[in-house]
Amino acid sequence: MLTVSGLNQYYGQSHTLWDLDLRVPEGQCTCLMGRNGVGKTTLLKCVMGLLPVRSGEVRFQDQDLLRFTADRRPRLGIGYVPQGRQIFPLLTVEENLRIGLPARRDRSRRIPKLILELFPVLGEMLGRRGGDLSGGQQQQLALGRALVVEPRLLILDEPTEGIQPSIVAELGEVIRRLNREVGLTVLLVEQKLLFARKVADRFCVLDRGRAMAAGAMTELNDDLIREYLTV
Repeated sequence: MLTVSGLNQYYGQSHTLWDLDLRVPEGQCTCLMGRNGVGKTTLLKCVMGLLPVRSGEVRFQDQDLLRFTADRRPRLGIGYVPQGRQIFPLLTVEENLRIGLPARRDRSRRIPKLILELFPVLGEMLGRRGGDLSGGQQQQLALGRALVVEPRLLILDEPTEGIQPSIVAELGEVIRRLNREVGLTVLLVEQKLLFARKVADRFCVLDRGRAMAAGAMTELNDDLIREYLTV
């Protein structure tokens, strides 16, 4: 569904992504892994058009994604939850959710029922300001906002960061349900190895801007973990 080939990206004179390849098969959950600062978030921002690409190719459902501006990429069927959630704290929960509606392909202006089924707490707090929610509730709101467009591909950057364990477990269940019952393809950046093993089918390990290993999650062995993931 999503294929990255030979991607190179620079911050000024600093070469951050090196001939990077990544494949996200349709209907599966792929986890992008690696220590802090190896280029995981940079890669996601390149996919979403938030950072320029020096060279290489990014294709989504056989379309050249680099031809599209950042604001058009959600309309192609990509939902994105950035690191840190980035909800609008002064807007209500309902207003935060409605912000994503203009990117829907069918032009519907209704919040999909699935979102409030997945996150019933949001339905109870539609009139509450986003900034008044707990960290876990804000993460659910950010995920709900990405799902408003009814994407084919959902991209999540560190969704468990700073979240209490009970909410982490709930998020894991939601991701599994979306992936395995709804058929949503997921690309996930995650540091928590146990969480990644529970939700992901495949992995790709980055180190210093390069893809070092990839495969089925069952192939993520102790040697790879020790070399590229342990701190």
